Amino acid sequence: MSKVPLSVYIKLTCVALFWGCTFIAGRIVSQELPHMIVASLRFLVACACLLVVAWRVEGGLPKLTRAQLHATFGLGATGIFLYNICFLAALERMPAGRSALFVSLSPIVTALSMAVLFGERLGKIKWLGIAIAFVGAAVVISKGELMGMLQDVSKSIGAGELFMLGGVAAWTAYTILGKHALKGLSPIAATTYASLWGLLLLTAGAVSELPKLDTSHFTFEVVMAIIFLGVFGTVIGFIWYYEGVKALGPARTAVFNNLVPVFGVTLSAVYLHETIFASMVIGGLLVIAGVSLTNWSRPTAK
Repeated sequence: MSKVPLSVYIKLTCVALFWGCTFIAGRIVSQELPHMIVASLRFLVACACLLVVAWRVEGGLPKLTRAQLHATFGLGATGIFLYNICFLAALERMPAGRSALFVSLSPIVTALSMAVLFGERLGKIKWLGIAIAFVGAAVVISKGELMGMLQDVSKSIGAGELFMLGGVAAWTAYTILGKHALKGLSPIAATTYASLWGLLLLTAGAVSELPKLDTSHFTFEVVMAIIFLGVFGTVIGFIWYYEGVKALGPARTAVFNNLVPVFGVTLSAVYLHETIFASMVIGGLLVIAGVSLTNWSRPTAK
């Protein structure tokens, strides 16, 4: 197996930073505009940029086979449509930092899904790293009250948390589908087609929200947040994430999602003035340890 370039790990870390920032941007826009409209505008910006990138870098988009057509639709339905519905619904109901913490669950859900569905062997060290990261996520989600969460889950998990869990499930499906959609497609082409499908689905839903739209809420901050979501949170973030899936596989790439809550919580405190609890710091350190352990271990032979 060839050595993975350092640039892949750097890009995945930057992706985690961008996606940590999307929780701040999402929190801002979810309080001002209807969710389907926000998501549609995000992917309208993203698709415009992606089409330009695809044309300049690859000379346009390739014609899809029937299998690729189904795969890219699946990507759009899960990682674009369903994830964004859950993402914005959660951010309307809970702080950005707390919402970001739930992303830590993505690696273990992805790993379990890959093991059950495809028989992927991750090895003991990788499982240990994922387990440590999961414990860290549990610490921050429960605010350090692990036993209290076990005794009464409702104290830690409400409607907002359930929406984020739905987002984790949608992202897991997106990550796994990405491995198959990349067969014969570049990351740029796969991301562009997925975003176009997602935009189509979101726009259909946004039509029903037009009567609730108040254009006076399109402030400079809201507009910049939508642009950030489209360009950095989608175009750059998705392409680099796909490069990671192609180079490392879905399970190892998903582990980098554990860095998203670290960035999300920190930036939420700085920009939105949300409180950082000691449990967030302890849990965040465990998450980083889990990410490092998982990615420093040798790949399992196939």
